[in-house]
Amino acid sequence: MTDPAPLLKDILGAQALVTIADAGTAASPRFDRTAFLTAASGGLDALSIMERVRHIADALVPALPADYASALTIVRAMAPRLTHGFQAVAITEYVARHGLADFDASLAALADLTQYGTAEFAIRPFLAQHPDHVLGVMLGWTQDDNDHVRRLASEGCRPRLPWAARVPALKADPTLGAPILEALKADPALYVRKSVANHLNDIAKDRPDWLLDRLAGWSQDEAATKWIVRHALRTLIKAGDPRALALIGVGHGAAVTVRHFAIEPTTVRLGERIVIAATLASNAADTQALVVDYRIHYARAGGKTAAKVFKWKALDLAAGETATLAIRQTIRDFSTRRHHVGRHAIDLIVNGKPMATAAFDLLG
Repeated sequence: MTDPAPLLKDILGAQALVTIADAGTAASPRFDRTAFLTAASGGLDALSIMERVRHIADALVPALPADYASALTIVRAMAPRLTHGFQAVAITEYVARHGLADFDASLAALADLTQYGTAEFAIRPFLAQHPDHVLGVMLGWTQDDNDHVRRLASEGCRPRLPWAARVPALKADPTLGAPILEALKADPALYVRKSVANHLNDIAKDRPDWLLDRLAGWSQDEAATKWIVRHALRTLIKAGDPRALALIGVGHGAAVTVRHFAIEPTTVRLGERIVIAATLASNAADTQALVVDYRIHYARAGGKTAAKVFKWKALDLAAGETATLAIRQTIRDFSTRRHHVGRHAIDLIVNGKPMATAAFDLLG
C-alpha cells in the first residue's frame, strides 16, 4: 500500500515554524524565537492551510517589536531566508493583519515580499479599505522590472481570487482593474500573462459583454496578447459563446461528421479511469479551426445531474481530413466534486455545439 499524499496544510507544519523562527533570529536579535514558536505551535494541528497562514501571522506579534516600522524591517529581512512560498505568504499576512494603519510602508513591503511567495491575499484588506488609492499603486507596479511584482498588480485585484477575501468594490464592479490589465496585456512573462487571463476570466463570469467588447478592441498581432485572449475566454468558449469563438478565429459550429464517439469502459468504480475517444471528418471545402471540448453530466442524488465542461483540444482540420482524438480521465472525488453512482452522460462539443453523446455508469 502506498503512503497517503501529504496534506496541503502540512506545508506549514512544525518544520516550517522552525524555518520561520530561524529566519527571524537571523534577521534581527530583536526577534523573540521562543515567543514565536510558543504562540505558533499552539493549536496548529486543527487548522487548515489558510487558517495556519493567519495563525502564524498573529504568532509573529509577540516575537517582533511593538513598533510597526521596526517590525516591518525585520519581516522584510526574514523573507529571503525562507524555504517555501507559503512561509512567505504567512509573513505577508502579518502585514495584512497589523499594517493597515501605515498604508504606504505596508504596500511597499508587500511589493518586496511577493517576490518570495505571493502577497495576493495580503493586499486584499488594503484594497477593501481604500480601493482607488491601492489600485493606483498597483497600476504603478505594472511597470516594475520584477515579474512577481507585475503579477501581484493583476492577481491581487482579481474579482474572484480563490481562497481570498472578497473586496466589496470589486464585487460591485469587477472591471475596476481594467487599467492594470491594459498595461499587462502583452507582458513578456507567462507567469504574469496567466494572471491577466485568469483576472479577465473572472470578469467573464459577471460581465461577459464588457469582456467581449474590451477584448474585441485588443490587437492580437502580439503573440503574448493572443495567448491572453484565448485563455481569458475559456469560460465563454466552453459555453459556446459565438462572439468568444469569433475572437479566437473559430466559427460557431463546424462542418464535420462525427464518425465515432465512445467511452471505454462503460462501467467503472470510483478511482478507475475512462477513455473518451472521437473521430471527426471534415465536410468543408477549406481548413477549419476547431475547438473540441466535452461535457460530463455528473449524476446527483434524486436523479438530478450537474454538468461540467472540460477543454479537450484545439486543432485545424483540413478539407476532407479526419482527426482521431482520445483523452483519459480518472473518476475520483475532490473537495469540490463528489461523485454519485448512476449514469453519467458525456457530450462531445465542437465549436460550441454538442455533436454526439455517450455515457458510462459509475458503480457503487
